[in-house]
Amino acid sequence: MKRAASVFALLLSAVGLPALGQLPPGKQIFVDPQGTTAQAAERLDDPSRQDALLLARFASASWFAYGTPDLAEAKVRDLVDRAAAAGQVPVLVAYNIPYRDCALYSAGGAADSDAYLAWIRGFAAGIGEREAIVILEPDGLGIIPWHRTLDGTIENCRPEGRDGGASDARYEQLRGAVAILSALPKVRLYLDGTGSSWLAPGEIASRLIRADVARAAGFFLNVSNFESDARVVPYARWVSDCIALVTRGGLDSRDCPSQYRPATFSDVSTWAKTDAAYDRLFEKAGLVRAPGSQKHAVIDTSRNGQGSWQPPAGRYADAEVWCNPPGRGLGRRPALDSGNPYVDAFLWIKIPGESDGECHRGSGGPADPERGLTAPPAGSWFPGQARELIEHANPPLQGTGRPVAPRG
Repeated sequence: MKRAASVFALLLSAVGLPALGQLPPGKQIFVDPQGTTAQAAERLDDPSRQDALLLARFASASWFAYGTPDLAEAKVRDLVDRAAAAGQVPVLVAYNIPYRDCALYSAGGAADSDAYLAWIRGFAAGIGEREAIVILEPDGLGIIPWHRTLDGTIENCRPEGRDGGASDARYEQLRGAVAILSALPKVRLYLDGTGSSWLAPGEIASRLIRADVARAAGFFLNVSNFESDARVVPYARWVSDCIALVTRGGLDSRDCPSQYRPATFSDVSTWAKTDAAYDRLFEKAGLVRAPGSQKHAVIDTSRNGQGSWQPPAGRYADAEVWCNPPGRGLGRRPALDSGNPYVDAFLWIKIPGESDGECHRGSGGPADPERGLTAPPAGSWFPGQARELIEHANPPLQGTGRPVAPRG
């Protein structure tokens, strides 16, 4: 770890954001010299080590995903202490909800609701009265056991023996966590808002409202995903507007326009139709948009510089486009200044260079048929993907690879 310390004198840090409210202007995101990217560098040989050291110069989130409440408190306190000493703001991910990831590549989580809320209390105690941005449970509202959509369809996460009240329990767990974390005076809290290639704004808005987003700063988007800014930023506005129309105007969330209607998802040039549809709804409700007081988004840009992967047509039974797709690039650098009234920050929440898991794409595995190799387990360092992200970065990283035009 000491060998890498000099790298952190060259940090590329983000500037402060007045829209974060509780964070004073001029604050920077904490770059952790003891983070998992720097740790990976210590285990690697050149040139992979140099790639990891380069990525470690940028602020990535710190993930907390296991352990006792006391262990969570100690680990969080250590991180927040070091961030406070540096005069910077840490980004913390709480990722320990029961039946996390529906037993897929990142399976795990607390044993039950009581254990989870005890863990959250430990997590919160580690923060105390210091500044922090908290990302509460990636996929927590996107993948809910035995959950029904607004049209009554049961979603695909259907674990055996868990249907009795599993969906209600998830909302109770999140509301409990929101109550605990939102009571901290200098925390900006964000809930799962999925992403622009996933749920319609009305669907996720209804879940956010039920999970008590009213007590949070807003929602996070695109975590561990690859959708371009051109798609995610409009989606952030629509989710915020939908929440406002539902809570202030009494709109049925099913009537919120989306990336699927009246727009055509595959054609971003049609997305202005959805903007116009929201304009009409605000006018009809006698409301005026108030982005300063509406719910805001933070957007994960760690791997979205080239947008999402379009797999070869018909090649895979399940292309798993979210799982270590080839040819992706780093996106916009972490910044607490988005220039957009609906977006509080661009963050690297998923740590670029860490694997999504052993992607099988509908095959028997264990190898990824697209890459011709077995990818590292979820959260482990993936040198080949780290190199791709650097080479295909948009905007480019100077001197580290050839510029590649974004794919949208």
